[in-house]
Amino acid sequence: MSLGYAEKLSYIEDVGEVGMKEFFDPPLVLQEKIERLAAMVRKSKHLVVFTGAGISTSSGIPDFRGPKGIWTLQREGKALPQASLPFHRAMPSMTHMALVELEKAGILKFVISQNVDGLHLRSGIPREKLAELHGNSFMETCPSCGAEYVRDFELETIGLKETSRHCAKANCKRKLRDTVLDWEDALPQREMSSAEKHCKMADLVLCLGTSLQITPACNLPLKSLRGGGKIAIVNLQRTPKDGKASLVIHGLVDKVVAGVMNSLNLQIHPFIRIDFAQVILNKNISADERFINWTLRVASVHGQKAPLPFVKSIEISFLDEEKYKAVVLEDQPFLLKRRTGREREFEIRLRINFTGGCGCPFTEISIPFDREVISTESPDINREAILQDLRDTATQNTTCGRNAACWRRISVAARSETTTYAIVTNVVSYAKLLKAHEAESTGGIGDLKSWTECFGATIRRKRSKR
Repeated sequence: MSLGYAEKLSYIEDVGEVGMKEFFDPPLVLQEKIERLAAMVRKSKHLVVFTGAGISTSSGIPDFRGPKGIWTLQREGKALPQASLPFHRAMPSMTHMALVELEKAGILKFVISQNVDGLHLRSGIPREKLAELHGNSFMETCPSCGAEYVRDFELETIGLKETSRHCAKANCKRKLRDTVLDWEDALPQREMSSAEKHCKMADLVLCLGTSLQITPACNLPLKSLRGGGKIAIVNLQRTPKDGKASLVIHGLVDKVVAGVMNSLNLQIHPFIRIDFAQVILNKNISADERFINWTLRVASVHGQKAPLPFVKSIEISFLDEEKYKAVVLEDQPFLLKRRTGREREFEIRLRINFTGGCGCPFTEISIPFDREVISTESPDINREAILQDLRDTATQNTTCGRNAACWRRISVAARSETTTYAIVTNVVSYAKLLKAHEAESTGGIGDLKSWTECFGATIRRKRSKR
């Protein structure tokens, strides 16, 4: 995560043990433990997964207490790593996507997370099967009606404070609040109740990438023991709950999970990141009725005042015989005002240039500009079918940048057409990680260096986790 989260937290003297030493099980021992864990997962009837910072480190998000953790470096007075990728562009790790596959297969019943990076929801874990105990940096909620809003930008506050946006429900309109806890904030009751319920039902609680130090969350896995359930822990550091666990594995979480998925003969599908942008076209006839005065705005689907975080700039050109002057919009809001002849029809070409962290540099959108001021009919668009087609195409071609109109609204009174475009901005495959583990388990045991090289663009950034 970005350092911003750690800086926003209130000061506290005791943050628990930091600078924790990492341990690695010997290769043969690790493989044997992975096989034991796979057998436990296969036998489980109610699997609950409890996650911490360790499942996101391969996404470029540092942990808190490890040798290079945020709090470790802060306590030692050392400089923190420079952020090289925006927090909002972090992609789910292989472990995140493996959990999605386990949920789809009916094996995983519930996920409890201490992370605020939002990657579980982004990966595809259903909201009703997820408890985010410490909140979500990309989610705000209405204190009146309870509506939740997941954003594509990191919220500006933490500590359950009011944000600058309001509930979209017509009968509510209350000011929204962020969902990320500060130190003095109590765990959300709804999340805690669901977590407790599923831990009591669990025959296996699998703890992934957590030092199990923050109370009361760290005591949740213990509730499974009362009903005869078991605990398995995968973490590079020792934890206070190791003595209660039936299995403790010291190894990279992604590597362990890859082995389990191979043993269960489950594939991990690529992660397809789809972002959204609105193109708003307003048209008005001039007083002498000879021209159309029009504006074109490219905005966030979360509101015209919300940031559009994945867009760096927009190049606008025109395909017609008059050679209308092209323009480059570099600052938000991305807004263009023009006047054209009323009888002219032409095509507007948008080249949307992406910010860092996207898997491709740009996408292009063509917008026909006809002589009608505003159409009175909204086309029938099957949004879900369009999104699925984008995902399928991106999966087959392992490329991004394709876009499609997935929603359109016509407002005759406002003389505007609003079209929402879905854009594939990242395609992440986990095939190399799975093949790396398969090679180790069938041929020979590779070393740590060869495995970590499979992570590709693993990025060390300034961000803290609980």
